[in-house]
Amino acid sequence: MLRRAVILFALVALACAAAPNAARTPTIAPGVIVGGVYVGGLSSEPARARLAADFDRPIPVVYGTRRWTVSLDQLGAGASVNAAVTNALDARPGATFGLRVRWSSKKVQRFVDGIAKGIDESAVNASLISVGSNGPVISDSKDGVEVRRPLLRMRLERALSRGLRKRIAVPTRPVPAQQSRSDFGSIVWIDRGSNTLHLYNGESLVRTLGVATGQAAYPTPSGMWHIVTMQANPWWIPPNSAWAAGEKPVPPGPGNPLGTRWMGLDAAGVGLHGTPDAASIGYSASHGCIRMRIPDAEWLFTQVSVGTPVYIT
Repeated sequence: MLRRAVILFALVALACAAAPNAARTPTIAPGVIVGGVYVGGLSSEPARARLAADFDRPIPVVYGTRRWTVSLDQLGAGASVNAAVTNALDARPGATFGLRVRWSSKKVQRFVDGIAKGIDESAVNASLISVGSNGPVISDSKDGVEVRRPLLRMRLERALSRGLRKRIAVPTRPVPAQQSRSDFGSIVWIDRGSNTLHLYNGESLVRTLGVATGQAAYPTPSGMWHIVTMQANPWWIPPNSAWAAGEKPVPPGPGNPLGTRWMGLDAAGVGLHGTPDAASIGYSASHGCIRMRIPDAEWLFTQVSVGTPVYIT
């Protein structure tokens, strides 16, 4: 009986001594870092949970006082956590390696475009509001702003690939206005009441000239117009109007009704031009156009360009 008890005790002792080796769970070597996350000493499941939790953190994006938090799901992002844990279990102490990450380029771009849509502002050029006896009234310009989309996308993708979750500042660039009050350029104001043309450089008066404007039956149209075409030595083509019935085109040269310069407006059939009939200057004598002395028209031609505003009152 005693012998049997001794044998049984010995067998139990051997079994207890062997059990820890048979049931030991593999752990990652000390000092191992995966994707910036320390996993040394962890077994597979705790290491997997730690890597997944770290990777799944959202990415903060900021612009001034505005803030967005983009989830990894929004970017279609995922990581090969299982493969990383397997590599970590086989790694030597102190090994460091990255986490393989994938994402959806379309979803990243969609997020970037959404951010840009809420931030981008077009520049606003200075514009002519009106002209009167006190000169032109010009609105202020305003610079715009636009998101540097490729750079924001690069920053997001870098955060994904490196496991970074620090806030990302939205990169922008200014969009300068193309025209400000200080460099507005030429403005033409035509006052039908006094049959005068005033040329301004921005808000500064350059010169005042006498003109002829439209008769009561063919009034020069008031309002804001712009020069849309400029011709030196133009042909005169009879307009489709009763007063020009039976007339034939007139080539450049003496007697041409347009003189030597034509500055057409976006008011149909209306423009500024020279005239051989200098006696009509100062009167409401034209068929809607603004007549000028030929030397004055030639001078004005050098001061304006396509796009110059022409304000008629």
